[in-house]
Amino acid sequence: MSRLSFRHLLILFISCCFGLTAWLSNPPQAQAFDDPSLLPQQQTPIIDLANFLPKLQEESLIEEIEQFESETGWKLRVLTQYDQTPGRAVKKYWGLDDKSVLLVADSRGGNLLAFNVGDDVYDVLPRTFWVELQTRFGNMFYVQENGQNNAIAQSLDTVKGCLAKGGCNVVPGLPQEQWILTLITSIVGGIVFGLAARPRKEDQIVAWQWALIFSPLWGILFIAFGLGPVVTRTADWLPVLRNVLGFLLGALVVYLTPMFNEGAQSEGKT
Repeated sequence: MSRLSFRHLLILFISCCFGLTAWLSNPPQAQAFDDPSLLPQQQTPIIDLANFLPKLQEESLIEEIEQFESETGWKLRVLTQYDQTPGRAVKKYWGLDDKSVLLVADSRGGNLLAFNVGDDVYDVLPRTFWVELQTRFGNMFYVQENGQNNAIAQSLDTVKGCLAKGGCNVVPGLPQEQWILTLITSIVGGIVFGLAARPRKEDQIVAWQWALIFSPLWGILFIAFGLGPVVTRTADWLPVLRNVLGFLLGALVVYLTPMFNEGAQSEGKT
């Protein structure tokens, strides 16, 4: 009887050890939703729980946010978090309403930034704006090059600038990588145009009918994807000129290549 009891106690002890080991290796996630203890006693538009912002920059941003709110009525708030977060408790703490924008910075995910936006804000800044804003300043490459603090500051400046002028459909500014993409699509559009415009008869210089038939394809590549993102994001004429030249170069190279080949073949025969 005693031997049986000892065996049961030994099994129970081993089970407890395994359970304790599993609990220590996978500690429970912090349940901080609606936890007002994480909120500061004093009202402030920025709660930097993850310490992303240097002190001087945080003070400067607080002053800018408060001044912007007093001048325009739009309410901007920033919450940075890592292991713990007050979650929905910030809504009551800040009194978030339809004219509020909450920026949440959390480095645990694939993108640093997330936005909680009031209904009135969507009237001037559509949902596509917030998706582009998140992907431009919150992606890991931008954060690695510029830091979490500058990603937060730059996105706030962009939101303030757009709200101050009455709204934006797209995020202003043309990053280098985005312009390169528009240049590539412009060149590809030119190649399609050049292929379609090649003469198919001996007395024909340009096959305009084929060029018009394929106009939806090269038009989308050149106008919608090549020029559209540029003219809607910047007033600079230089990237527009480069994209136009890229389109013309792609079209001319494809259009003239058969002529050069025919000339080379005729010279070889003679």
